[in-house]
Amino acid sequence: MKRKIRSVRTWGPGLLLVSPSILLIGFFVYGLIGWSANISTTNQNSRFERTAGTAADAHIGLANYTNLFSSPDFIQSLKHLGILAVFYIVGALFFGMLWALLLEKGVRAEGLFRAVYLFPMAVSMFASGVVWNWLLNSDTGAGASGLNQLFEMVGLGFLKNHWWVSSPTWGIAAIAIPAVWQLSGYIMALFLAGFRGIPADLREAARIDGASEFQLYRHVLFPQLSPIALSALIILGHMSLKMFDIIMAISGEKNVYTSVPMVTMWTLTGQQDFARAAAVAIILLVFVGFLVVPYLVHNARQEKNT
Repeated sequence: MKRKIRSVRTWGPGLLLVSPSILLIGFFVYGLIGWSANISTTNQNSRFERTAGTAADAHIGLANYTNLFSSPDFIQSLKHLGILAVFYIVGALFFGMLWALLLEKGVRAEGLFRAVYLFPMAVSMFASGVVWNWLLNSDTGAGASGLNQLFEMVGLGFLKNHWWVSSPTWGIAAIAIPAVWQLSGYIMALFLAGFRGIPADLREAARIDGASEFQLYRHVLFPQLSPIALSALIILGHMSLKMFDIIMAISGEKNVYTSVPMVTMWTLTGQQDFARAAAVAIILLVFVGFLVVPYLVHNARQEKNT
């Protein structure tokens, strides 16, 4: 009995301290996820199910999900999401690593370069989307502006294109350009911190053993950055899934070339089709789970082994 009292005295104050956070997270995160999942299995304001003659707010199982996956528009939005994710992740990782390498090698005014690269991250995606809407102006004629006008001025007129209204593939890929610009600085900071965290002894030992500069990075430094690369991949992956504001600022919700599930969810909500909008949200949550859960399991196993 005394042991139980001592045990309660040990963990009781800590539990009491964090209990408000537990309650808030339980309600506003997991509670609302459960609420959304429940709505997604009803015909609440769903035009698709109302025409079937079912009772209001009746549970209809997975009918909203099957309706979405049988919709050509939703399938096309998933394809757009895949294209956007690939261009966004590859571009941000490439430029982030490139800038980190340049700064890691040592340059003058490093603090200025770090500030310049990190500045886009401090800008709202919607605000930057308004600017990029002008930069990616689709007019290629005499009244062209933005990048198309710049290409014409410097004699690179053959690079002019219609950007996000050109084709289903290039249209959504063009949206990845401002997204890469916005997040590459953050990825640079992650990799630069990783480079600076590698002990100098490893570099010296490799050089003493006769390793060239390429071999030093290939066999010594880059392997040390694999946890950071994995973290960056997870961060970029889940951000690409929920990308919405920059798409709305540049192309709006009615552009068929840039439609993604987040835009579809917004459109369905505006139509008061809350059931299918909730179904889209749950689908995106499952996609995020496929990205994050293996990462968490991997980290848990590593911590257990160490």
